[in-house]
This record gives sequence, structure tokens and C-alpha cells, in this order.
Amino acid sequence: MNPQKVDRDRVVALTDLPNIGPASAKDLRLLGIEQPAQLAGRCPYAMYAALCDQTGVQHDPCVIDVFISVTRFMAGEAAQPWWAYTEERKHTLEQRPNQPTLNDLSAINL
Repeated sequence: MNPQKVDRDRVVALTDLPNIGPASAKDLRLLGIEQPAQLAGRCPYAMYAALCDQTGVQHDPCVIDVFISVTRFMAGEAAQPWWAYTEERKHTLEQRPNQPTLNDLSAINL
């Protein structure tokens, strides 16, 4: 859903979350997340690593941005477009000395 249209009081389904459409909701369900409340306390980098592992595909890193946006939203932050987190993700991954592997991503604690 467009972050500007999100009403925190009406978030019931995954697609009620900012930046989550049907495809992203399907990805979340692959991770065992059926309800928005299940995102609380989750690490977006670990979620991304698990998604890549589960599907056998290296997904676009922008998926991390989407995961950051929804985990932060569920932690109480204002809804933001996913690209608001791109620089943060790039900075976080640049802190790794080599190209991050899936294991590196799942070890990042935020």
C-alpha cells in the first residue's frame, strides 16, 4: 500500500502495510508471516537472507528496503516509502569488508 494511504488503526492484512502489495505479501507468507504483528522485532536483513534461501533466488536488494520499512512501521515509526531506506541499507552493507553473503546478511542485528 502507498505509505501516504496507510492508516495504522486499520492495518489488519499484510497488504495494509506500507509498500506491501500482493507480491511482497506472498514473500512475507513464504517466511511464515501471516499477520502484520508478526513483523515486530524481526531483522529485515535476516528476512531477506531467508527469502533468498527459501526461493533459491538472489532477490533485488531493494527488497531489504521494503522489509526495513515494514519492520520499522510495526515498531511504531511513521510510514515511509521503501526508497527512504535505500541509503541506510547501502551504508549498512558497505560496512561489510567483502560482498555480503546470505549468512552475513542474516547476522546483521538491527
